Amino acid sequence: MDELRKTYRDWVQEALEKPGRERQPKWTESIAIGAEAFVRDTKEKLGIRAMGREVIGAGESYVLWEPEISYEADFGHENDDLRQENTYFWDVSL
Repeated sequence: MDELRKTYRDWVQEALEKPGRERQPKWTESIAIGAEAFVRDTKEKLGIRAMGREVIGAGESYVLWEPEISYEADFGHENDDLRQENTYFWDVSL
């Protein structure tokens, strides 16, 4: 069992050290990413919660970004409760 643990730990460490594992803002800072129709549909479903957010892209890669301006300084922790409301449920049948 110890050998299995060591082997598994080595696999994980090796995977984490591979190039391309760094944070990519396109994926981590976007509200939605994908085909233009999907991103625009997501923005529409978010309604007023998507106000001020932009759909940016071309070809097959579009993103829905938050505005660059930070409002943390103005509102601080007053916005903490808003994060849970910035969602909609997907209509996906598995």
